[in-house]
Amino acid sequence: MKVTLSALDTSESSFTPLVVIEFAQDVKEETKEWLKNRIIAKKKDGDNNDDFLTMAECQFIIKHELENLRAKDEKMIPGYPQAKLYPGKSLLRRLLTSGIVIQVFPLHDSEALKKLEDTWYTRFALKYQPIDSIRGYFGETIALYFGFLEYFTFALIPMAVIGLPYYLFVWEDYDKYVIFASFNLIWSTVILEVWKRGCANMTYRWGTLLMKRKFEEPRPGFHGVLGINSITGKEEPLYPSYKRQLRIYLVSLPFVCLCLYFSLYVMMIYFDMEVWALGLHENSGSEWTSVLLYVPSIIYAIVIEIMNRLYRYAAEFLTSWENHRLESAYQNHLILKVLVFNFLNCFASLFYIAFVLKDMKLLRQSLATLLITSQILNQIVESFLPYWLQRKHGVRVKRKVQALKADIDATLYEQVILEKEMGTYLGTFDDYLELFLQFGYVSLFSCVYPLAAAFAVLNNFTEVNSDALKMCRVFKRPFSEPSASIGVWQLAFETMSVISVVTNCALIGMSPQVNAVFPESKADLILIVVAVEHALLALKFILAFAIPDKPRHIQMKLARLEFESLEALKQQQMKLVTENLKEGPKESGKEKAT
Repeated sequence: MKVTLSALDTSESSFTPLVVIEFAQDVKEETKEWLKNRIIAKKKDGDNNDDFLTMAECQFIIKHELENLRAKDEKMIPGYPQAKLYPGKSLLRRLLTSGIVIQVFPLHDSEALKKLEDTWYTRFALKYQPIDSIRGYFGETIALYFGFLEYFTFALIPMAVIGLPYYLFVWEDYDKYVIFASFNLIWSTVILEVWKRGCANMTYRWGTLLMKRKFEEPRPGFHGVLGINSITGKEEPLYPSYKRQLRIYLVSLPFVCLCLYFSLYVMMIYFDMEVWALGLHENSGSEWTSVLLYVPSIIYAIVIEIMNRLYRYAAEFLTSWENHRLESAYQNHLILKVLVFNFLNCFASLFYIAFVLKDMKLLRQSLATLLITSQILNQIVESFLPYWLQRKHGVRVKRKVQALKADIDATLYEQVILEKEMGTYLGTFDDYLELFLQFGYVSLFSCVYPLAAAFAVLNNFTEVNSDALKMCRVFKRPFSEPSASIGVWQLAFETMSVISVVTNCALIGMSPQVNAVFPESKADLILIVVAVEHALLALKFILAFAIPDKPRHIQMKLARLEFESLEALKQQQMKLVTENLKEGPKESGKEKAT
């Protein structure tokens, strides 16, 4: 007879667990009972239709309800007098910070996950990803990331194909890179505009295109005095905006500036290492010293990755401490902090080499080393290392379970034990950031290193599979989040494309071939370069304006939807007016009788 390990596996109930709340050991029963009663009190009646919502949507609703459990009259968590509460405090956040609750996570659906894996990454073939299936299982936010990753990878192929002959045949003829740089400008503009159209198609099909963020619920970490929102009339925490501004400008901004200064200081150490390696090579001229020339760039690339990750933790702490009310505001401030630091940390050395040292050979070497090293490190740290650790942990757990009972079913208990030890997926932030930096390496200095796009394509073909692997097998299943677009990352990529126009024009203007055309007057050269740059920027903005963000058929469907909504509202108003007119004479007759 086979035995199960968990009392949750009962044949009497069809209950399907969606979300796991892991308590700390020896949590008091009164605390568990109190939390259970608060959750039940929050529950609202609704349709019990299993086919109406997907499992991911049900898990999102549960997360939303748990995060919006807030203290009212409680002064402390029952059984834990040291865990203080005040009106408006998020109960789940207090339970987590007090160590009473270890974690809250949604469970994987084994059958649905297996079907998704079979169509996604287990068969290594050049094919489109099942974006709709990814959306059904993980939600719109993650589906949009994988859609953008796939789109960006295919969009890089023309740059890679055109860049290869430039790399092989006309390496030092910088004047011939004018065509390549111009193509880079048009390419970077067109792919971002076409992505908007593809994104609109997907989100319209999913029903999130018109999702409004105007009346977004307060984020779980937001705290303040419990009061009434003057706009919505709902009870929620209130926090003065001037206090938040003081925290931003008096603490966060100086800290970011200090980190930027430290990044520049590390960059100067890197250049000292380059001078030392070059001097050593010139003195000896041996083969091993020629290899040593690449060592400073490799060390610097590793240091950049370490600094980026350490700064990310500091930026998250500061942004949370600023106490933003909305999750969108929190994300925008966090992304701004991280992007500014990462941009300077990753590209400052390249700008210094290009426009101060004016050493194109060193620029090519540094760019190639930074790009390839960062891609290898990201693949190892984000996917392969966690997967290897997870496989080792899974083997240990299965051995312990088998030691308890030789003949056993794969139970819910075993699934929970396995999944609770998995890593937590922290969102698409790092994934988009990796693509953003890659886009910078490809576009900013394309006229110096046109091979960058080819390396990016090779990396992204493996990135699709490694990211799919980590979502399905390395990390816990994340809570789904509805999204209408890739958000502020669209603006970040567009800003990078504008900066790339300026850098490529400046690099072409600095080339010996172009300078030879203006041997006497450098002022004429500068004016022509600036004029060309402005003309290219004007062309870029014309292209952005000429390509609609939404396809024509989507615009027509949205217009029809708006028209039908207005017509329905008019009919409702007419119905109310007719009913009032009919009731009017009756009331008049009653008044006369009175």
